[in-house]
Amino acid sequence: MEQTDRGSYKSYRTQETLAQQFWHSCLGKLTVLAAIIGVALFIAYLTVPDEQTMMEEMTDNIRQCIEANDSIKTDWIDDAVNNVSYIFTHADSIPDGAIDETFDKYNKVVYKRHTFYASAMLLNNFRPEGVCAGIGVFNIVIPTVNFNDFLMRVGPMHKGYDQKILQRTVIKGSESFGSDPELGL
Repeated sequence: MEQTDRGSYKSYRTQETLAQQFWHSCLGKLTVLAAIIGVALFIAYLTVPDEQTMMEEMTDNIRQCIEANDSIKTDWIDDAVNNVSYIFTHADSIPDGAIDETFDKYNKVVYKRHTFYASAMLLNNFRPEGVCAGIGVFNIVIPTVNFNDFLMRVGPMHKGYDQKILQRTVIKGSESFGSDPELGL
């Protein structure tokens, strides 16, 4: 029995151009993907936000985060939704000077430029190593702020300076510790 479509299959494979053969190969698809990524990286390199733009947007985003805080513990989804909305909105036109002074007194925002993006690091005594407060890429500042990262007030850790931080407590009648003179038993 003879196959009737053998000739048409052979003629289809031989009629492909070199460009079509390259496109259908795995190497061709990887080359096109690498070119697309290269163009995206080149555009990202050209559109990294400068320090002034980044600091203005981060100040606005931080002000919005402080104003939105209503002492309710939120989860990461609420923070993510708020941060996305901060990209498209602005804080009140009349800033609260006392809140800005308090924030500036205990916190510092530092701009860092990288090759394809910029970042804003939030530094304070609570987080001396810094925490990423925002990322700037394609001339857009994407906030990653969380109110729990801010240091807004500082107070004493104990009531008086003559009081010891760690006090010895004596547990009487406990059989689990045995008799230890250091514990007062």
